[in-house]
Amino acid sequence: MSSIQNISSVWTNIKEVDLKPFRDAATHPVRIAIAGETGTGKHTLVELMRTDPGRPEIYTQTPVALFSFNSSTEPPVAHLTIILIDATREDFSEEQTLAKKWIDAGKNILVYINKTDLIDHRILISIQQKWPGNHVLFGSTKDNGFLQREFTPAVLELLPQQHLALGRQFPLFRLPIAHQIINDTCFSNAAYSFSTGVAQIVPVLDIPLTLTDMIILTKSQAFLAYKLGLLFGFSTRWQDYVTEFGGVIGGGFVWRQIARSLVGLIPVWGIIPKVAISYSGTYVVGHAILGWYITGRHLNAKQMRALTSQAFTKGKDYASKLGKKLPHPKLVKRKKDLLPSPLVKPELTQGEIIIFTESGVSHESPQSAQAEMENQSDEKQVPDLKTDGIVQRTMLQKQRKERKLQIIRRKKKGASETDNRRLCIKCGKSSSIDASFCQYCGNPME
Repeated sequence: MSSIQNISSVWTNIKEVDLKPFRDAATHPVRIAIAGETGTGKHTLVELMRTDPGRPEIYTQTPVALFSFNSSTEPPVAHLTIILIDATREDFSEEQTLAKKWIDAGKNILVYINKTDLIDHRILISIQQKWPGNHVLFGSTKDNGFLQREFTPAVLELLPQQHLALGRQFPLFRLPIAHQIINDTCFSNAAYSFSTGVAQIVPVLDIPLTLTDMIILTKSQAFLAYKLGLLFGFSTRWQDYVTEFGGVIGGGFVWRQIARSLVGLIPVWGIIPKVAISYSGTYVVGHAILGWYITGRHLNAKQMRALTSQAFTKGKDYASKLGKKLPHPKLVKRKKDLLPSPLVKPELTQGEIIIFTESGVSHESPQSAQAEMENQSDEKQVPDLKTDGIVQRTMLQKQRKERKLQIIRRKKKGASETDNRRLCIKCGKSSSIDASFCQYCGNPME
């Protein structure tokens, strides 16, 4: 699957409006040269490249330049030069020198060490150490798995701009290129649906994008059918594809209409199923057309259902990846305001003082309150006359005098209240001086 970060291919597919560049790219000859000594397997490799591995009857006569190192040491004029080497040989110094010379000259070189199935594993490791680099392959032309797994991807990487022509002229590369074209188109349509889905949330952006949404997706699928036809060697006239695949491409219209409606039904989160349907619809169209190119028959109902199920699974996986880019609303939890606790009037004993603090209400005697105030006053530093002046010292003396007066008033008030009240011998609480019974426990006063 195409990488999500490779967003440039999306707009490349969207801006395609002319079929002529595809036709010219597919029919332009790809020049491939194979250099190697006699017996290295040059002719075998050429025949494998000209043949479809799944259908041996599909065969082309595309020219390939073959030459040995003895004939010339100048690099050939080619889009890709494959240096083929027999792994059973002991000396590769001449090939290594020539390969380095051509690479330094800017030539597109692929080194292929052939016949590795005929040597010991320890010898193979020794050869690999002598040929470091990214474009060096070790395998056998008799191993079809190796050709599909390593040789084909290496050639596609070295010829990124000639894929259509390479597949049309060399059937060995057709199926991997076809899957790549389908995946790129699925990625482009899904990413485009994602962008238009986000834009539909904003009413101002909804008008131009939704009008072209259906046109862009349908055009991409029609171009996909044409590119696959060119890749598999079919006609270069686009009219020949309309009759054969018009129904398949038109059938995808229902998918696109459903996808387009989902954003309106499910704002924001409707983008995810829309992207999944856009991806899976293109996937079904591409593989249905690919099946016809390979077998010459359209898929039956059972095959279409299986393909649709597979496509939608891939579409959901891809949509979930794109969905992670959506902004997720964050619910802010408001801190509840705590109600103030009710103010409880405490019961006072003789000479007790109430002090309200942040942790609650505390009771202190006049003596402890006086000591605390004196400690607090002692902890405060006396202002320096040099810095603060006489005014600050005078204010500090007044504050101390006021605190002393407050303590004296509290002592006098506590003493007067004690003289006018009687204490209960049972509960220890005070009542009025003329009370016959305790107002708290009911015990008779003596």
